[in-house]
Amino acid sequence: MPDLSAFPITKRWPAQHPDRIQLYSLPTPNGVKVSIALEELGLPYEPHTIDIGKNESWTPEFLSLNPNGKIPAIIDPDGPGGKPLGLFESGAILLYLSDKTGKLVPANPAGRYETIQWVFFQMAFIGPMFGQLGFFHKFAGKDIPDKRPLERYRDEVQRLLGVLDTRLDGRQWVMGDDYTIADISMLGWVRNLIGFYGAREIVEFDKLKQVPAWLDRALSRPAVQRGLVIPKRPG
Repeated sequence: MPDLSAFPITKRWPAQHPDRIQLYSLPTPNGVKVSIALEELGLPYEPHTIDIGKNESWTPEFLSLNPNGKIPAIIDPDGPGGKPLGLFESGAILLYLSDKTGKLVPANPAGRYETIQWVFFQMAFIGPMFGQLGFFHKFAGKDIPDKRPLERYRDEVQRLLGVLDTRLDGRQWVMGDDYTIADISMLGWVRNLIGFYGAREIVEFDKLKQVPAWLDRALSRPAVQRGLVIPKRPG
């Protein structure tokens, strides 16, 4: 049985199944990337709910795994060379899981790097910009009298949706016929934008030609439906 005692996070969130990948997360747009990927890949894993509403990601135990204090993070008891490996950053975890299994990314080098560039596009632009729009549209930022920040992020989100819409023209998925980690990286954010953030109208989502159908295809996948609610939110 693998020994995960070297990871302090396991003291606060003990592993009942230390032979499985340990997932420390919450069903946020970033968190669900990893739970969806794990479900799609069929890898055995044990989810642990990190209550960010109670600042659990800033506890010493969580910071020992991710010093940046953000979910998700994982420990793979069967990492490279058979040794346990801890990882944080959702994009890095997606790449690791795809490399570990040889799935959800094209086998040919050119296709692999093209997929990675779209994952980086999500990490660098879609996540941060969608999140800022959510802040200024739904949360405390909405009370700021100066609406220029909201308008700035709205315009940028519309631009990014346009980039994705153009990419999907004539394609079922970001990489064509193959569903990959590029799709997984983005679908939770687009879903959150028009759902939880309530920004469907202000970004004119329904005027897009490709993205709405792509999102519907992604959300209809059984593994996506399961991954969207893992780990269970605090009661």
